Amino acid sequence: MLLWLISWWQVLFTGAQILVLACLPSSYSRANRQRMAGHMVAGTASVLLWFSGLAALLSLVLTRIVVVTAESYGLTQYALQVVIRVLVIELIPLSAALFVALRITLLSATELAALRQQGTLAQLRAQGQDPLVREALPRVLAGMHASITLAALSCVVALVLAYVAVYGFHLAALPAYTRLFGQVFDPSVTLIFVFKTLLFSLTVALMPVASALVDRMGMARRPGGDMNMLARMFVVLLLIEVLCLVGNYY
Repeated sequence: MLLWLISWWQVLFTGAQILVLACLPSSYSRANRQRMAGHMVAGTASVLLWFSGLAALLSLVLTRIVVVTAESYGLTQYALQVVIRVLVIELIPLSAALFVALRITLLSATELAALRQQGTLAQLRAQGQDPLVREALPRVLAGMHASITLAALSCVVALVLAYVAVYGFHLAALPAYTRLFGQVFDPSVTLIFVFKTLLFSLTVALMPVASALVDRMGMARRPGGDMNMLARMFVVLLLIEVLCLVGNYY
């Protein structure tokens, strides 16, 4: 239990350090900006088409299932509301965060762990450079950028495909669809949606990187250490999702 508490404290403390550095103007020198931009573009570009295609396929399948089911029960007027609430508000942000974690941030954490074990981070510190600013911060910002970008783009794709699946390729029903969208995304739902997306992106970007930077009293070298870190990240994501569900529906 003591080791578990210390490992959590080290991860939280390292994550807080990275967040503070992200808010400091001194962290965004010309060289650092170039590294951050390179990580952001490379990370997002590598998964953008894949996730957009998967989100489009998922949107078409779920929209068709919900619409056909609603028609069979005479509840067609509620079908699009269900699609928007379930797909756009709940599934896509969580799916984008998990996709970024598996394809980007876990790989970044592995790279940082290798640099740490090789002594590269210690060499940077000895040269007067902050390894958190040079190596960790660009990877965290790249993970956050990829998660937010994928979530935003996939929500737009899902909304467009839902409209096409129900109304077809014409704009006659666009005012009614816009009114329906406004009824679902009231101010409270919109605020919770934005905060949830930001918290998801922050969790999947920070936790793997922070875990790779701390020793955790030898726990990082234990078999299954990476799986434990992944499980803890899933728990945090689940807690965020539960809190947002409570805020939206209770």
